[in-house]
Amino acid sequence: MAEKTLKITLVKSPIGAVPKHKKTLEAMGLTKMHKTVTLKDNASTRGQIQQVGYMLKVEE
Repeated sequence: MAEKTLKITLVKSPIGAVPKHKKTLEAMGLTKMHKTVTLKDNASTRGQIQQVGYMLKVEE
């Protein structure tokens, strides 16, 4: 069984964002605008997305 993944793209600049949100994006590997990363679909990733979702585009 293949593990579920999420394709996450940074679509809003973190300039002026809450410092904690900037750190969350960095931890997810999103360092530049329009960069896309593929992460495992688990509770911790979903929590990060919930925190900074206003800056992201998420695809199943």
